[in-house]
Amino acid sequence: MKPAWQRVSPNGWGAHRTIGAAVRAADDGATVSVQPGVYQESVVLDRDVTVVAAKGPGTVRIVAPQRSALMLHGCAATVRDITIEAASPKETAVLIKGGAPVLERCEIARGRVEITADAECVLRGCDIHDAVYAGVYLTGTSRAVIEDCTVRSVDGDGMRLDDAARADCARTTVDDVQGSGLRVAGTGGGVFDDCEISRTGDAAVSIEAPAHPRLRRCRLRDTGAEGVRIEGSAQWAGDRAREDETTDGDGSADAGREERRVRLEQCEITRTGDGVSAHGDSGVLLKDCHVREVKGTGVLVSGNCRMDLEDVRLVDGTGTALVIADSADVHARRTVLTRTAANGVHCSGAGTLTLTDCEVSRTAFTAVHLDGGAKATLRDCRVSETPEHGLRVRQQAGLRAEGVTVEHIQMAALSIEGGDALLRGCHVSDVDVGAKIATTHRPLLDDCEFTAIARTAIEVGADTGVLISGGRIEKTGSAGVFLDERSEAWFEGMRITDIEGSGLIVWTGARPRVRNVTIARTGKNGLYVAPGSAGVFEDCDISETGFPAIYVGEEATPTLRRCVVRDTGEDLTLADGAEPVFEDCWTSGVAGSSMPQGEKAPRWAGGSARTEAPDEPEEDSKESLEDLLAELDRLVGLDRVKQEVSALADLMQMVKRREELGLSPPPLSRHLVFAGNPGTGKTTVARLYGRILAALGLLERGHLVEADRGDLVGEYVGHTAPKTQAIFRRALGGVLFIDEAYALVPHGQSTDFGQEAVSTLVKLMEDHRDEVVVIAAGYPGDMERFIDSNPGLASRFTRTLTFEDYLSEELVSIVEHHAEQHDYRLADDTRERLLDYFAAYPRGGRFGNGRTARQVFQRMTERQAQRVAGLTSLSKQDLTEVLPEDLPQGAA
Repeated sequence: MKPAWQRVSPNGWGAHRTIGAAVRAADDGATVSVQPGVYQESVVLDRDVTVVAAKGPGTVRIVAPQRSALMLHGCAATVRDITIEAASPKETAVLIKGGAPVLERCEIARGRVEITADAECVLRGCDIHDAVYAGVYLTGTSRAVIEDCTVRSVDGDGMRLDDAARADCARTTVDDVQGSGLRVAGTGGGVFDDCEISRTGDAAVSIEAPAHPRLRRCRLRDTGAEGVRIEGSAQWAGDRAREDETTDGDGSADAGREERRVRLEQCEITRTGDGVSAHGDSGVLLKDCHVREVKGTGVLVSGNCRMDLEDVRLVDGTGTALVIADSADVHARRTVLTRTAANGVHCSGAGTLTLTDCEVSRTAFTAVHLDGGAKATLRDCRVSETPEHGLRVRQQAGLRAEGVTVEHIQMAALSIEGGDALLRGCHVSDVDVGAKIATTHRPLLDDCEFTAIARTAIEVGADTGVLISGGRIEKTGSAGVFLDERSEAWFEGMRITDIEGSGLIVWTGARPRVRNVTIARTGKNGLYVAPGSAGVFEDCDISETGFPAIYVGEEATPTLRRCVVRDTGEDLTLADGAEPVFEDCWTSGVAGSSMPQGEKAPRWAGGSARTEAPDEPEEDSKESLEDLLAELDRLVGLDRVKQEVSALADLMQMVKRREELGLSPPPLSRHLVFAGNPGTGKTTVARLYGRILAALGLLERGHLVEADRGDLVGEYVGHTAPKTQAIFRRALGGVLFIDEAYALVPHGQSTDFGQEAVSTLVKLMEDHRDEVVVIAAGYPGDMERFIDSNPGLASRFTRTLTFEDYLSEELVSIVEHHAEQHDYRLADDTRERLLDYFAAYPRGGRFGNGRTARQVFQRMTERQAQRVAGLTSLSKQDLTEVLPEDLPQGAA
């Protein structure tokens, strides 16, 4: 039996003179103890032995006379405390081919460690230096565990992985290499924990997709190129459902979700070229990383690369913090981009960007710059402290910003130069200009706030359209809103207060539509309408102005409806040739009033007399419930509808009485569905229903606002909600009647903008449930589809009134009613012939019920006029009597 120990000594005293001889003499499991000395040989280990330096590290050197000094083939040998040198730094000092060997506390002093085939080895506490090509090279399907090692002074890469090789590396340092500290190619990867890579000639980490290593708590610094470079085609098949992504106990992405993407977690990248550069079709995650003091771009993403940043800091760079180009797609959460010598974000090409709960601050150039066809979405972000623009949108780029705060900006908080934008619920303060908009698109600003603006809050450029809904402007050093030449703006529901200049300036050729805007406490005019401009201003309130509340320049033709001027010295100044139109406007608390007032005030031109009216409009006289129900009863036909409306009136009256007695009202929805074919009286009954509720005190006015798909649905993203809100506001206090409501949910078009209109309606109905009644009307079958399209509709529309087609006798009655209204009379035989006419009339798709009856009456009067035109003397009976021959021929 061979001994368990084999002794090696260079002078041969009771031992083998070479390590190779001792290994050949040893059995599996034996230990080869090597005495101090230099062994000029190439050692081959092909069995499971332990080779150890008897006197510890640094006492035994294996120096290869040529090529490799140590070769391990298909064994599980252990080599400990040995110094190994190849014949040349270009050679492989240690070649591991198969098996599962272990190298502990070894020094590879010249040449590389090469791990190939299907080897699974361990390098622990080793020092590898003075090599060419790579310090450690893995190829094939090999696997390596590398712990507490040092790789240094390499004319090439520190560690290189090719093919399907994988390394699990921990607490390892790579320093002073001419190539990359870590280069990973092929399909492999591995996990690198608590490693440090510094002083590299190329990128600290270079990754060629589809390789997908994972770096955790690594430090990359002082490189000649990028901190991390990622390029190539990843064929990335990971699930990118970011919004629904779950996290495990330490906050990292769900470990059970397999993703073929590069991951950097809790890594620090310092004093490199670009911090992270990703190209091609790779997939990348940066989580809780810190990129600082880089000499180029913090993170550069291009090609078709897809990258997620979570809790990342990009700070103190000499270039832009985040650059997105080509068709790259970047999503960032809780990420800080600050103290950059260029832009915070620059996105161009067809790149897409989503920032959620991020900060972009203290940039030398524009904080967020979008160019080309780039698209960006910012949610709950803060943009601050730049000498240029906060958000800049150029060419065909698009921006969507929700809940974004923009502050401390020395130029414009938002600059749109040809692109498009949607801002919702954003806050702008302490900036030079709030928003500068010059584009052929039609941006939307919804419920945004502008405060402490050095100059103008919103500047709309020449030939530019914009939609502004809700929000407020407060404390500006110049105008509140400036609309340049030929611009077309739509304003609704905004407050403009505490303005040093004029509240709203409409320049030459501009034609805004302004509704429900409040302007108060201005240093100059509330509304300034420049020469040659126009526009419509409805339901506006102007008060406490330093100059006259309204100025209208020469040849300007604005229309003001239902506007009020209050608590100011003078209400109106007109230049010669000004031709405004005032309808239902009035003043209150105005020292010098010259504005026409009262209902349907006449056209007011400079120099003509004004019409006097009381300071406040007279309230409409209240209609009695009895008169309205009687009017309902006089309608032709509709017996079931009349019964149901009368029953609803009784129910509403009871509800009103319970409220007056302090009792809780029963659960009740006042919204209705009117199901019926065209011309069955739906609009007429809707109008009466609103007046009935007003008579009961359950609606403020009871007026009817009619709308259809065209009034509610926009033509592009961001247009629909403001249109729907505008129509809904007009209906407050009354009835919103949506004709052909089913058109909002066309068959097979789940992404149609009509769905957004429906969702907006549902929310508005909830927010204003006591202020408005909505009636949805249309064909019976289609109305069921409409109600089923949104769960919120079914709970709000609980009652359907069915409008039956008119019977022939009822159509005759409708014709008789119209004849009476227009001073005509049907002869007895005419009525009988008309009954036969309607009985034979086709009831197909072109049949219009009451509308058809009105059309028949019109054609009868035309034929009657032709008949009597040839008579020489006409009596009153000739002019008023309709005879059977006046009936239309056929039923076309």
